[in-house]
Amino acid sequence: MTHAVELPGWHLAYSGKVRDLYVPEGATLAEAPEMLMVASDRVSAFDRVLEPAIPGKGALLTALTRWWTDRLGLPTQLADGADDRTPEAVRGRAMLVRTLDMLPVECVVRGRVTGSGLKEYQRVGSISGVALPEGLRDGDALPEPIYTPAWKAPQGEHDENVSFERTVELVGAADADAIRDMSLSVYAMGAAIAEEAGLVLADTKFEFGRDRLTGELVLADEVLTPDSSRYWDAEALAEGRVESFDKQIVRDWLAASWDGQGEPPRLPDDVVERTSARYRELYDRLTASAG
Repeated sequence: MTHAVELPGWHLAYSGKVRDLYVPEGATLAEAPEMLMVASDRVSAFDRVLEPAIPGKGALLTALTRWWTDRLGLPTQLADGADDRTPEAVRGRAMLVRTLDMLPVECVVRGRVTGSGLKEYQRVGSISGVALPEGLRDGDALPEPIYTPAWKAPQGEHDENVSFERTVELVGAADADAIRDMSLSVYAMGAAIAEEAGLVLADTKFEFGRDRLTGELVLADEVLTPDSSRYWDAEALAEGRVESFDKQIVRDWLAASWDGQGEPPRLPDDVVERTSARYRELYDRLTASAG
């Protein structure tokens, strides 16, 4: 496994499946005004971290998040002087950010029915309580994008799809309205830019936190990356094929090669190489088309 690096003056406060969070020595996440958010090259599927890592993935995810943030004119979580104060060992795949009080809601927006949303739709005819027309098939466009939030479970537990009414109970009516509206707005802007690059933004997920000093709600963590979003090639989709620009290659191979018991098998070199190439192609197409 690709482990977190040691950074003088910084303490590893949290290590997730893909991201590592550092705070200054002697501080905790609960009190540190800033933290270092490092995107590793690790890749996960079906809630398991796989070997080997995808070379260059962390730097690409970081670059794409920053590109989207600039492109969309979003309030940034970046700390003042972030680039100059980021340790050289992780520069390019790390962001020095203001620590936010995170809302326990994962804000999912879907423009297409697929993945876990498709399974829920096939079972109950709706997704997160949003009723949908009958007869939708995998990959079909929804009448309009829908907001299907999830409750962010404590570490080690699975996130749970919830209704909008449940998010009101979790964060209050004002914040529930605000993050829903911001999520739908950012998705719409992102989908329009993706369309210019010949891409379909099938779905994505956002997270929000509140600035501890100003109280402002800020879009946090990664933004419209291939780890948080499904991008499909529009031309292929029009021909009835789904060509994705995320880790679907990894998911498909693992589903066909592993029964879910014990340790997952090691990814073959060609799966790693093809996944890396798809991530890079997505970045190149988006940034080239938008100038």
